[in-house]
Amino acid sequence: MAQSLFTKKTLAFLRALKRNNDREWFRARKADYEQHVRTPMVALLVRLARDLPAFAPDLVAEPRVSLFRIYRDTRFSADKRPLKTQIAAHFPSRRFPKGEGAGLYIEIAPQWVWMGGGIYMPSAPELQAIRAAIGDDHRHFRRIVTAPAFVRSTGGLAGEQLTRVPRGYAADHPAAAYLRYKQLIGGKEYPADFACSGRFYPELLSVFRSIAPLVRFLNTAILDRSSQVRDFSRSLAG
Repeated sequence: MAQSLFTKKTLAFLRALKRNNDREWFRARKADYEQHVRTPMVALLVRLARDLPAFAPDLVAEPRVSLFRIYRDTRFSADKRPLKTQIAAHFPSRRFPKGEGAGLYIEIAPQWVWMGGGIYMPSAPELQAIRAAIGDDHRHFRRIVTAPAFVRSTGGLAGEQLTRVPRGYAADHPAAAYLRYKQLIGGKEYPADFACSGRFYPELLSVFRSIAPLVRFLNTAILDRSSQVRDFSRSLAG
């Protein structure tokens, strides 16, 4: 089994950073961050750029797009700690502008590893489009989120939910349980040491592969709705 790109030094740095969340402390140890944290994550993106096309060809695995910065944006936050204490990357669809659509995600933190995907903060139009697609094709959606591989990898669909079925849908709609979701996420958490295991990358690929159909469904729903809105606007303009 292939050795993981991450090591005990990766986790040691992240844990030390959590105890010393200070720009001066980080600046003095930035070389260690580059060697033990950022460089292994960039190497992971290179591997994923090779392997993702087999099951998620529209998702991007490039450092300039995928890798999250270590510096926090504290402008509008009461939490003024300057640095993130995890290394994370996301894999969005190249068919969307920045910050839109569903994708995959990996995070290595001092106490855990989390891998998964879906859509975490959909805009109102995105959520409307997703709900419309679920309502129209609930059998297909149910097959995706009850597939043995998806359930085995994630434990099932997760995310915040409304207490009732959203307006416009009958309370007894066949997809009522899914229409209530405000987030649609699948993922799995592991102990932090799992990042250093030889099982890490094969497991990451397995989890990503199981979640890819959900990501594909969500993105197709959003794109189809956008296309319908554009066509309607053109018909009015014409």
